[in-house]
Amino acid sequence: MEFLVSLAFSDPRHLVPLARAAEEAGFFGVSLSDHVVHPERIRTAYPYTPDGAPRWNDETPWPDPLVAIGALGTATERIRFLTQVFVLPLRNPLLAAKAISTADVLCGGRLLLGIGVGWMREEFELAGQPFPGRGRRCDEMVEVLRKLFTGEMVEHRGEFYRFDRLRMLPRPVGEVPLLVGGLSDPALRRAARVGDGWLSDLHTTEELRSICARLHALRREYGREDRPFHVVGAAIDAAGPDGYRRLRDAGVTHVLTMPWVFYGGMTESLEKKCDGIRRFGEEVISRLREEA
Repeated sequence: MEFLVSLAFSDPRHLVPLARAAEEAGFFGVSLSDHVVHPERIRTAYPYTPDGAPRWNDETPWPDPLVAIGALGTATERIRFLTQVFVLPLRNPLLAAKAISTADVLCGGRLLLGIGVGWMREEFELAGQPFPGRGRRCDEMVEVLRKLFTGEMVEHRGEFYRFDRLRMLPRPVGEVPLLVGGLSDPALRRAARVGDGWLSDLHTTEELRSICARLHALRREYGREDRPFHVVGAAIDAAGPDGYRRLRDAGVTHVLTMPWVFYGGMTESLEKKCDGIRRFGEEVISRLREEA
């Protein structure tokens, strides 16, 4: 089992020291979230809270995740970078492919591309992208990205996107793992059908166990059950080695966490965050690795 630090909601000036602290503590990676703007009035209900209200406010910083990954890659040597999640159909596929491949090159092939279809209609309208049909566009964009990432002359004729032969360089260092976020049946099917993994929201261990079983069944349905598959889970009821062992047994391969929460709660203090990362590495990661 591997561990990632969620850098969501963090001060952009803290990203480099937090990534370095995570690398020194033995974490597998860090994750960066994605929103372009925060409209003053959001009428679309957030799908992951009971009341439909987002977990952040209009003062929350949202640095571009791919720009940030390019910078973090030059400041670290080993740690991996996950977008959790990059709203793919909010973008033009050619521009998205260029940004993704550039970030992967700058971080030395350490990018894991987590994608989702998005939930905020207002953000799509402001970006000039249609909100309806975004799931089908996302599926086609994955096909386009994988063509462009070859670095060869490619063409495309699809429902939403068409272009004659062209080449996009730089190409990624290697094959960029594609992880899919979302809880709907189409999202789980997308993860099983075209993804190299799935990304959770906040769940209980038993909820994650049920989702993992569903993903396994879908992957078997698509004939992909033998391919490597990451499940990045964030559990609200898991703490300490015993809790993470239960997550591993449920099918979670990578745990996403904000480790400082276990050592004093949510904080804006860089010093406290780095201390929480260090302590988690010593008390959890090192112990589990000694047992392996």
